Parts: sequence; structure tokens; C-alpha cells
Amino acid sequence: MSDIIVTRAPTRIDFGGGWTDVPPYCDEMGGFVCNLAITRYATASVARGERRDMRNDSNAADLAIANAAARRFDAHDVTVSVRSDFPIGAGLGGSSAAGVATVAALAAACGETMTPTAIAELSREIEIGDLGIPGGRQDHYAAAYGGALGLRFSANHVDVQPIALTTQMRAEIEERCIIVYTGQSRISGETINAVLGAYRRGVPRVLNALQHMRANAEQIAVALGVGDLDRMASLVSEQWTHQRSLHSAIPTPLIDEIISKARGAGAIGAKALGASGGGCVLLIAGEGRGDDVRTVVASLGEVLPFTVATRGVERCA
Repeated sequence: MSDIIVTRAPTRIDFGGGWTDVPPYCDEMGGFVCNLAITRYATASVARGERRDMRNDSNAADLAIANAAARRFDAHDVTVSVRSDFPIGAGLGGSSAAGVATVAALAAACGETMTPTAIAELSREIEIGDLGIPGGRQDHYAAAYGGALGLRFSANHVDVQPIALTTQMRAEIEERCIIVYTGQSRISGETINAVLGAYRRGVPRVLNALQHMRANAEQIAVALGVGDLDRMASLVSEQWTHQRSLHSAIPTPLIDEIISKARGAGAIGAKALGASGGGCVLLIAGEGRGDDVRTVVASLGEVLPFTVATRGVERCA
């Protein structure tokens, strides 16, 4: 191998269906997620040399993922480091992007060829199986494949459906979709486990919400594919109505304030990203209202510029 191998993997916007990709729901009922990879990256570097922990500029979560991945590859003669250009705990699938980038870099270092699906699944096994981090499956696939995806989940299979975006639709998304980082930590594992526990007990509120979120995500994928951002914005807002009903910790006063003020400035769709309870909020502005929405929410959080990431994990050096 070369002295240093560098790979990067994109994070994602989850437009709809998040939570339905989390076992046991997706195994027993089937799940569907529509998401979009964005140009906010986790970058992994693998260098020759005596195996040691990552540099001090890596966060603890990435450190754990990189060390667990190195054990999977039985890589004792390399140094792994990970850096990110997005806030930690932002609800953008950042830890999964770090895992995908690290797996791809280690595979290259060991001379292994892996498909995007194989990379996504190994990254998920490391995060959930080795490290015990609760979560779903969509983030690893967004990072591995890139672009816009419809992902259908069952017990033993993930059907990856790339969604082709026209040049005009990509431009609209980049102009009218706004990501705002609240600066607050995202939802805890305890809340995720509480939602899953409610599903296992058959709580009607949770069962109904998950069913509607899955069906809604399928409609979002259709609207995205035909380039109807206005229709998609309406569906994204509907998704948030069902998502926030899963648990009282999912919405926060700041998220609600951001969405309320954005709507007053011309947003026509909004939802929190990821499991929520903090992290980032997605706002979809009406045509010609993107700057108005950005201006009004700038005092409430950090606006994170992005473009569509058309490629998934890739080697940079």
C-alpha cells in the first residue's frame, strides 16, 4: 500500500422514514427511508507504522469506531485517524460516515475489494454490534452510496434504489433546503430504547406513527424523483408531525422556535434531522425565499452550507 491512504464519506439529510430502519421494526414490519448524501464529510486516514490510537484531534466516538474497525481487519501495523467537517452529534449520520470511511480505508490498506453494500454492512456491524451504539441502518448506506436514495429494509436485505436528480432539482435543493445546527446534543440512547420498547409493547401511538412515517417516506421518494420540491416539502412536514409523536424528548423548544420563525419567513417544509432531541433542523424554503429563511434563523443556530454529494465513499489519496 502507499504510505497514507485517505478516504472520505458523506453525511446525509434524512427526508423521511428514519426510525423505520431500526431493528426490530424493519425486520418485522419492513422499513423505508428516503435520504440524500451531502458534501459534509468524515475523512479517514490510514498510515503505515506501529498501531496506535488516533491523533488527539479526533473525537472519542471516532476513536472508538476506528479502533474497532482496525480490530476487524486485524490491522496492527497501521495508524488510523478520522476528522470531520460537521458538528458532532448533529443528526447527519456523522458517526456512520466515519465508520464507512474507516472501513473503506482499511480495506484499501489490506488490499481488499468491497462493494458499497459490504462496506455499509460492516460499518453497521462495528457501530451496533461491536460498540453497542443504538441506531438504524440508513446512515451507512447514504455514506457508502452517495446521491439520493430510496432504501427498503427487511430482515435479511436492503434494497438500494438510487433516485436520479435532474440538474434543476439539484440546484433547487441546494438553494431551498437549509440545514441549521441547534448547538444542542442530539437524542440519547435511552430515548431510542424507549421508542423501541414502546414498539415491542405494541403501543398504538408508536405503531401508527412508524407506519405513517414509512408510507410517507415512499411518497417523498416519488416527489424527489419527479423533481417536485414543493410536494416534497409538504410531505417532510407531515413526516415531522409523526416523528415528534414517537417520544416527548424528540422535539425541543429551540427546534420548534426555528421551525416557527422559518415558516414566518417563507419556509414551506421542516423537520429535525436524525433521531432528533437536538442536532440539526432541515428547512425547505418556498421558491425565492431561501435567503429570507436563512436570515431569520441565523440568530438561532449555525447554518451549514452544503451541496449534493453525488458519490459515496471514495479514495482521496
